[in-house]
Amino acid sequence: MKLTVIGSSPAWPNPGGAHSGYLLESRQGERLLLDCGPGVLSRLRAAEEWPRVDAIAITHFHLDHWGDLVPWVWGSMYRATNGKVARPTLWVYDGGRARLEGMGAGLGFPDMFERVFEIREYRDGEPFEAAAFEVTPLRLPHYTLETYGFRVIRDGTTVAYSGDSGPSDRLTELARDADLFVCEATLLRGEDDGLPRGHLSLDEALAAHRTSGARRLLLTHRPAELPLENGFELAYDGLELELDRSAR
Repeated sequence: MKLTVIGSSPAWPNPGGAHSGYLLESRQGERLLLDCGPGVLSRLRAAEEWPRVDAIAITHFHLDHWGDLVPWVWGSMYRATNGKVARPTLWVYDGGRARLEGMGAGLGFPDMFERVFEIREYRDGEPFEAAAFEVTPLRLPHYTLETYGFRVIRDGTTVAYSGDSGPSDRLTELARDADLFVCEATLLRGEDDGLPRGHLSLDEALAAHRTSGARRLLLTHRPAELPLENGFELAYDGLELELDRSAR
């Protein structure tokens, strides 16, 4: 499995950065995009005329995690090449289809997302197949918004992605013995957050990693204003990681 970090910014963009977007690619060539925030589509288009993505899975509906689905619609429908565009499967949580219809009604037309994506819904704790990856969504605390992390498995390799989350024992479950734990670390201190909690500090992300037993931690969603000490692996736009089961 290969992971490419398309965008890794927090809720505001780091200088020159894109928001959340993480592309997983199997050895067989299937491609799954986890989240699709502003700037992600542009970065994907820098590599190919139009992204070839088999499936997209969205953790929640804060703009920095889904906003580029809107220009994805317009580009798929109206771009100048006018060629045939594949319809990626778009996975959103149970009730997310209606949410997209409501947003579509305000942005263009209610079925705008249905015209471009094959929309499907997932449920907490129930595995689903997206682009031949097995994905298990786990609900996590993020202020009062319905939000999920993803545990993704393919060919014996496991990647856990926190999305956005406050402190929770479910992060341990999400990343249990994973090969890679992509975990947000947005805050300087936990007390800087709201109530209910919505994000993790560095110490809280490290604690979640330690209790999970995940083999490798990649910190993300971190503001450029909060540099890390040496010894921590921080996601950056364009980072590529080859995750090889045989290298364990």
